[in-house]
Amino acid sequence: MSKTSNKISPELDTPTDLSPDGVKKVSEALNVLLADAFALYLKTKNFHWHVSGRHFRDYHLLLDEQSDQIFATTDQLAERVRKIGGTTLKSIGQVAKLQTIKDNNEDYVPPREMLRELMQDNKHVAAAMRKAHDVCDKAEDVASASLLENFIDETERRTWFLFEATRQEGGNEA
Repeated sequence: MSKTSNKISPELDTPTDLSPDGVKKVSEALNVLLADAFALYLKTKNFHWHVSGRHFRDYHLLLDEQSDQIFATTDQLAERVRKIGGTTLKSIGQVAKLQTIKDNNEDYVPPREMLRELMQDNKHVAAAMRKAHDVCDKAEDVASASLLENFIDETERRTWFLFEATRQEGGNEA
């Protein structure tokens, strides 16, 4: 839905049994998640490309795997918005406006700090997905809620792996 009107272009008006208000609220929530997915994907790839040190190979492979998982969510989130009759992101500029994940443009980030930052970002995304799930529940959008349930599980798995990779030897502290 454009800023100039709350009406969707007739050419993109997908039929749905969800209320117009439900479509608007679910689309908005999913679009923020989509923007965060792109931001987290690029940050994870950035760290994948720039990781160094004695655990280079393990961290490099872990971050590559995680970035692939994150990127795989983008099409499903965007298509879900379209399936219910909403419009989704159209540009990097729109991603920048909606993202809640902070970019990291530092020249060098120590490997453990990279993993800790990504762990916190993934925790943030899981929490945002839970809030979006509530929006979906209120709009009676079972399919979007179900999609988010799987994504929450995947996000929590990434968080867990990042936590374990940053633990100090011999202790449970991170």
